[in-house]
Amino acid sequence: MKNPHGAPLGRGGLDTYEIRLQGQLDACWTDWFDGFRLTEESDGTTTLTGTIVDQAALHGLLRRVGDLGATLISVNLLTRSDR
Repeated sequence: MKNPHGAPLGRGGLDTYEIRLQGQLDACWTDWFDGFRLTEESDGTTTLTGTIVDQAALHGLLRRVGDLGATLISVNLLTRSDR
């Protein structure tokens, strides 16, 4: 499958994502989220920012959000690696 930019999806490289969750998680959860940087926002949400190697890794991270019982607000691709 190809994305609109012509590169195969989930094939090599690292993409940077921003994931927003309802509620605040402190930095002790960094290991749980595979080294993502956690930022407590003033609006009561938490932003996770980090790199993902492929779609399978992204889905795994989102399963962790579900396992935690956190409410997912958004998932945004910030930068796409050159593939």
